[in-house]
Amino acid sequence: MWWLDLNLNSKEWLRENLRAEELPLHVLQGIAEAGGPHPETLVAVLTGQDWDFIEAQSEFID
Repeated sequence: MWWLDLNLNSKEWLRENLRAEELPLHVLQGIAEAGGPHPETLVAVLTGQDWDFIEAQSEFID
């Protein structure tokens, strides 16, 4: 999963802004570079399943 390769700054932003409708460019770039989705727009990049993972398990894996 791309989360493991995501840079720490992007992980922290996602954890602090759970289920944000828009993601800043640096987070989008980090996700794409880590092998995650490559969005066409800055909206709704992550699925509900992605957010559930970030909320429930991300801190335990890092």
